[in-house]
Amino acid sequence: MSSKRIRLWDLPTRLFHWLLVLAVIGAVICGQMGGNLIVWHGRLGLFIIGLVVFRLVWGLIGSTYARFAQFFPTPAKIRAYLRGEWREPGHNPLGALSVFGLLAVVGFQAASGLFVNDDIAFRGPLFDLVGKALSNRLTGLHHLAADLLYVLVGLHVAAIAFYARVKKNNLLLPMLTGTKEVEQGEDARGGGLLALIVAVLLALAAVYGASGAWLPKPPPPSAVDTPAW
Repeated sequence: MSSKRIRLWDLPTRLFHWLLVLAVIGAVICGQMGGNLIVWHGRLGLFIIGLVVFRLVWGLIGSTYARFAQFFPTPAKIRAYLRGEWREPGHNPLGALSVFGLLAVVGFQAASGLFVNDDIAFRGPLFDLVGKALSNRLTGLHHLAADLLYVLVGLHVAAIAFYARVKKNNLLLPMLTGTKEVEQGEDARGGGLLALIVAVLLALAAVYGASGAWLPKPPPPSAVDTPAW
């Protein structure tokens, strides 16, 4: 069957993908090293929240192959893929499961990090909304979910390597160039400038809300009169 080159991944989707890779790597490094870098761990967490919200919005109003409706892994799609009958461009059904799983875990990690504490010097920006007891529970879940994230990332990387070596299907190159040789499919459409502006504005609003900048400032400590002796 003859193949053709189509526009597959739009620029916003590709930028999201690689910025998320860099942000997660940076957050893991800063979190593991601790110390003063824990501040950057928190800042990268806010950045990740913005990225995830952007992707959720872009999954609704972005271009063809970035939209969740296009690659949502229904049972029928999964069966077709397992029978070797899947020919559609974009994420295959198993790849789609990986995408949704990673978005869910990364989103939970970033969101739970807003409420965590380390019992020493760091508190998430929304710590005051939940109090110490609930913060401790979320801190524990934050650490547990990190292990799950490592597993999912490892499986994701292993799948990319498998497709490259065994199926001779380079999944990384289209995420760099935006185009791919396919047997069937049309160029991606939609996801224009207005959709991009809406997605970016909602992502920025999410970062602002997550930062806690809107919370009232705590009152300054009251002055204590010094005895005149």
